[in-house]
Amino acid sequence: MKITVVGAGGNVGSAAALAIAQRDFAQEVVAVDLQINRDGRTLDPAKGRALDEWQTAPIHLFDTYLHGTTDYEATAGSDVCVITAGVPRRPGMSRDDLLGTNAGIVKGVAEQLARYSPDTVIIVVSNPLDAMAYVAHRASGLPPERVMGMAGILDTARYRAFLAQELNISPKDIQALILGGHGDTMVPLPRYTTVTGIPVTQLIARDRLDEIIRRTQFGGGEFVEIMGTSAWYAPGAAAAQMVEAIALDQNRILPCSAWVTGQYGLNDLFVGVPVKLGRGGIREILEVELDADEQKLLEASATDVRSSFAALNRLMGL
Repeated sequence: MKITVVGAGGNVGSAAALAIAQRDFAQEVVAVDLQINRDGRTLDPAKGRALDEWQTAPIHLFDTYLHGTTDYEATAGSDVCVITAGVPRRPGMSRDDLLGTNAGIVKGVAEQLARYSPDTVIIVVSNPLDAMAYVAHRASGLPPERVMGMAGILDTARYRAFLAQELNISPKDIQALILGGHGDTMVPLPRYTTVTGIPVTQLIARDRLDEIIRRTQFGGGEFVEIMGTSAWYAPGAAAAQMVEAIALDQNRILPCSAWVTGQYGLNDLFVGVPVKLGRGGIREILEVELDADEQKLLEASATDVRSSFAALNRLMGL
């Protein structure tokens, strides 16, 4: 089993690569990134980080070999490829600026990955997430079930972590579901949130639950406020969970950004929905029953995602 992580010289990519290796189901993780020039020196961040990560193997007790490269030929025959490459949004950068910059990066990466691994599954982590999944799908030429975005797992993990803290319980006992775009318009579903089967609405007052939902929706921005940059450990772990589900054919039910073709009344866009993940990618999109208010929120989130697609069409003619 061979896994590639592109953007592995950065925080999210390196966290994903190590999290995959620590799960110890793959023979090899190929960490890819560009060389950089600093103070007159040519540096290779992916190679250095992968070497450091490999040297934790005797401590963490895993056999998966990690190595870094700038050469996409080394990725040939990858079973799953994770794209974390791109730039974060900086002050003064418009949404279209971020879209245009990262779309160009993701397009080039997806083309290279599909060239050397035509049977691979691509997981996109780069932001804006749903739009970048669309770019990767179009650029790679892979069928939609083999291209997806990592969003709902991270968002749900944040939601569950906040709930566990509020209730002073183990996060292992919380199950939850979040639909919609990866952003402020995501749709946490309290009706489908339980603690060992007990509806969370019976355990937390509605006003407090609404505060936790809002914190989840703006969870990415909280890190920017605290650290001046985005998170990386939880996104990396979320990507690793998806890779494992696919590589080991686990048929896990996980929320991911997937190409919808009529599910939930939505068509022709990538948006967060629960899917069955196994060998070959998305086996099935599951449709849960939504009430009128939940459906309205999901449609509003989808409209927000679709505006990014429209901007991509203007910028890149996709």
